[in-house]
Amino acid sequence: MNKTITKWGNSLAVHIPHDIADQHSLTNGSNVTISSTETGILIEPVDKDLSLEDVLSQINESNRHDEIDFGNQGKELL
Repeated sequence: MNKTITKWGNSLAVHIPHDIADQHSLTNGSNVTISSTETGILIEPVDKDLSLEDVLSQINESNRHDEIDFGNQGKELL
């Protein structure tokens, strides 16, 4: 099936046909991952029930930020 890529804001978009979306349980607002492979672009549905372990496994040096000290706020420390 051939589709045309269209401009969407500053990005590009491609429409996913309804029958393919149904086949993979995709609806408006579904989360997907998009990755580049040797042969093209791979779009995969994201499991909505990610475990804490799955989320934490995605932390690495490039997406980790330093601790932020906001000082004493409110009466939490009293």
